[in-house]
Amino acid sequence: MKKITEEPSNYRHLEQMSVSELLYNINREDHKVAPAVKEQIPVIIPLVEAIVDRMEQGGRLFYIGAGTSGRLGIVDASECPPTFGVPFDWVIGMMAGGDEAIRRAKEFAEDDVHEAIKDLGEYEIDQRDVVIGIAASGTTPYVIGGLKDCREKGILTGCITCNPGAPVTEHADHPIVVVVGPEFVTGSTRMKSGTAQKLVLNMISTSVMIRLGRVEDNKMVDMQLTNNKLVDRGTRMIIEKTGLAYEAAQEALLKFGSVREAVKQIRDQ
Repeated sequence: MKKITEEPSNYRHLEQMSVSELLYNINREDHKVAPAVKEQIPVIIPLVEAIVDRMEQGGRLFYIGAGTSGRLGIVDASECPPTFGVPFDWVIGMMAGGDEAIRRAKEFAEDDVHEAIKDLGEYEIDQRDVVIGIAASGTTPYVIGGLKDCREKGILTGCITCNPGAPVTEHADHPIVVVVGPEFVTGSTRMKSGTAQKLVLNMISTSVMIRLGRVEDNKMVDMQLTNNKLVDRGTRMIIEKTGLAYEAAQEALLKFGSVREAVKQIRDQ
């Protein structure tokens, strides 16, 4: 298998470049990412629809990965509750090596092909759930083995990789392959590949949550009120929807806990 993610950089002698040259060249490469993601939208659509269908039946969305890919899945999953006000067990990210590996690489953690299904087993996954494997190279044993074990249990799978023909795609019902080309620093898939994965994850989770009714118009009406900025944002949303004065809108928001519930209670009065 030819690994595009491991091919030599299009640039040579990076250490001889000025800061300006480095930044412009990195940015030039980054411009290739969004068009590559766009090409995969027809593949992402049925995956999102399948996730929505299963989550409406009580299923959950799981991300599994290692290294940068695993961390990106955890970040996306962890941002769903504060952004959309959903329970923490709706979208779950896990990575080879567990929480310890989030901040510090854990040697050989990604090489156990059955470790992922053990991790998933702690959540008693079933056929209502969806598991997406994230692997830039598409060769990570933890991810490949996890998807293979899931499919054998009848669980829907997807994957996000950056190498066409990668082994991980063989075990994904919905393989997403975003070909961004060689990295600026050869093999450093935290760069373009990581950016591509982050964009796809954003698209999946955001679209799913919107289809599940967690957004009204273009507003995060169920967001958690975890700081003053969000309380102010929520207050202004209520003002926009009800015409209340700022103080009254903020009082209602803090009393009822969310924009959605505050507006409902105000309109029901």
